[in-house]
Amino acid sequence: MSEPPSDLFRSWVHSYEEDHEDVRVYRPDSHPFPPARGRRGMEFAPDGTFVDHPLGRGDAPDAVPGRWRLVSDRHMALTFGGARPDRELEILRCDEDVLYVRRLTG
Repeated sequence: MSEPPSDLFRSWVHSYEEDHEDVRVYRPDSHPFPPARGRRGMEFAPDGTFVDHPLGRGDAPDAVPGRWRLVSDRHMALTFGGARPDRELEILRCDEDVLYVRRLTG
């Protein structure tokens, strides 16, 4: 993968019920999730911008802007300019229905 898959560029929501071992599963925000107190998420844009959506006060989603860049095949670096710790992800699978990632750092 010399460039991220085009299906990556959207808003993804953590489907923690589907996580397995060290793999985190994300679904498009249009997915019919079961009820939950709150869900984390993230958004990737083709221009290299990234928005992390951690849980904020009262389990409401927050928004932390950052940038993404492809380090190597399937390996992505996310930077936040000091707003939060940087991290690295490995993209294991990405299509229109699901995103599987493994956190390498952070």
